[in-house]
Amino acid sequence: MAFVNQLEPDGLLGHFERHPPQGFTPVRAADGAPLFVAPFDLLTTADDDLRRRVDASPFRGWLRRLLTLRTCFAGTTVSEYALFDARHDPAAVPRAWAHAQGRRQPLFIVKDIALDSPLTSPAERAWTARFVDAARDAGYVMVEGQALAYVPIDFASIDEYLARLSSSRRKNLRRKLRSRDGLQVAEVPTGPAFADDAVVDAFYALFENVHAQSDIHFDKPTREFFAAVLRDAGGLVFTYRVNGELIGWNLCYEHAGKLLDKYVGFAYPAAREADLYFVSWFVNLEYALRRGLSHYVAGWTDPAVKASLGARFHLTRHAVYVRNPLLRAVLRRFAHRFEADSAWGASDAIADRS
Repeated sequence: MAFVNQLEPDGLLGHFERHPPQGFTPVRAADGAPLFVAPFDLLTTADDDLRRRVDASPFRGWLRRLLTLRTCFAGTTVSEYALFDARHDPAAVPRAWAHAQGRRQPLFIVKDIALDSPLTSPAERAWTARFVDAARDAGYVMVEGQALAYVPIDFASIDEYLARLSSSRRKNLRRKLRSRDGLQVAEVPTGPAFADDAVVDAFYALFENVHAQSDIHFDKPTREFFAAVLRDAGGLVFTYRVNGELIGWNLCYEHAGKLLDKYVGFAYPAAREADLYFVSWFVNLEYALRRGLSHYVAGWTDPAVKASLGARFHLTRHAVYVRNPLLRAVLRRFAHRFEADSAWGASDAIADRS
């Protein structure tokens, strides 16, 4: 069954439910929408100044424990957006969710709401707008979410795409892309190619490299999740080798006319020396262009780097329901401190900012 605002194939959602990140418990709302329960560090999306203040405090350990709450989320960690069942009235869903989940957890978050997303249909946008209005009426606090990077495939060639960037960016990117001449790039469909446990182990090890160097840790997909995903048909893995040695990979899905960039793994320092982040971006754009797709959806992380590569951004919303009315008032007062990606909201203005 397809949900409102679902960009991903059903199989990926199923793998999340069967192999959730450690400490995460997938559940379903009474209306069938996917939810999960997990410990949530409230500083995960806080601005840098607030995180520094907490980390510099002599009571840092106590504050971190205080700010980590068992939380119910609407959505999944493998979907770009919160997902809803279109068969239900969007005006009634927020209150029903708050009543059901608010009794079980102190915090309920509808994460990454696709309000006015250019990646969804007009009907989905209308459904979501009604949900957001009803959530405000039901006492949810609306907080700006993350910036989802995407590229409309509205160009006929990579040269035309590059021509939209500043001359200094074009020069820098062309220099970085010269490393592609020393790479062996392959497109490997998920499925039998990953039957060997040793192959999965090698790919997961490169994913762990990327996860370890990330500044923000919310979830960590398990090795079992990757084994299931890599062995299930429907995905496409771009692999990058130097002299036959794997130095990077990128798992994508071609679905509903879009290319969805989901997971990467890099071997350091070889991947950095080969400018693999930048090379893989253009490999993905070339694939989307060749396949006649409408969009390349590049994910949440590294908005500054993705902006330099020509990405546009859609800023999501979170609807937060706090059971305690006093804490709810506090959140309303300080919500802006948890909107670290808000600068990327004006995507068209930022897409080619110098």
